[in-house]
Amino acid sequence: MRNHLRTFMLLAAMTALFVGAGYLIGGPGGMAIALLLAVAMNAVSYWNADKIVLRMYGAHEVDETHPDRLIANFAADVHALADGADMPRPKVYLIDSDQPNAFATGRDPEHAAVAANLGLLRMLDRREIRGVMAHELAHVRNRDTLTMTVTATIAGAISALANFAFFFQGNDRDRPGGILGVIAIAILAPIAAALVQMAISRHREYGADAGGAEISGDPEALASALQKIDAYARGGMVNHQAERNPATSHMFIINPLSGEGADNLFSTHPATQNRVAELMKLAGRSPTVTGAPRRSGTAVPVSPAQRGPWSS
Repeated sequence: MRNHLRTFMLLAAMTALFVGAGYLIGGPGGMAIALLLAVAMNAVSYWNADKIVLRMYGAHEVDETHPDRLIANFAADVHALADGADMPRPKVYLIDSDQPNAFATGRDPEHAAVAANLGLLRMLDRREIRGVMAHELAHVRNRDTLTMTVTATIAGAISALANFAFFFQGNDRDRPGGILGVIAIAILAPIAAALVQMAISRHREYGADAGGAEISGDPEALASALQKIDAYARGGMVNHQAERNPATSHMFIINPLSGEGADNLFSTHPATQNRVAELMKLAGRSPTVTGAPRRSGTAVPVSPAQRGPWSS
């Protein structure tokens, strides 16, 4: 009950931000339009949560019959993990991107989808990939996916509305805040939306890490995967789809943004080393760095040993 109340309050805050931006830009009329748009976006996000984000990333569905053994094994493992956790089997999607990463979406466990970048399958070993997908299944089981997707939709709309403020062709006297109000909303609204995303995402990532460790029975595998994914993301391997849709960054297991722009000013994820430390506590061992080394400004090379049996 407490989790549902927190979710309601956070989504209400996002909606209020959007409506407030509409008021400062267009007065009472702008507020009414923004309110209607917010209600419509929430409704559309609820019924089409999975389709919205998956379409953004050009994801395509895969299953155990895929001719590529790497991909077929990936889909089979996701379904086996779901079966072992006594969960409905989610749809499994693949994104054609080199940066290793993954996310889950959908309005409830019965209508869920999990997606992974092709780079995840190529750069992690099978045990680590199972750990990552168990984390995503934990998001599904915890019903985080609807909140994360609706938040991404509204946060993106707030940023678009803030950009639109500079080109609004109306009389400044009709705007409650005047030109200063427009400038304020253009600067502060995206920051406020990012802060709400942080509040939603950071708490949920720790919960999904613990849940994923339970589902896979292997917290060390998830810890190793997190270190490798973080190293590649920070090593210059850019996720171009995520850079075009920064409002969705909180949905991924590791922040996919390169950090080259202001969109990455606030992190939506806990520090990887803190997550690893918590997972190693669950494993009963001291934290150790087992992932690929970080290299500033360049992509981290992938050795055959790092690729594991799926890439052979």
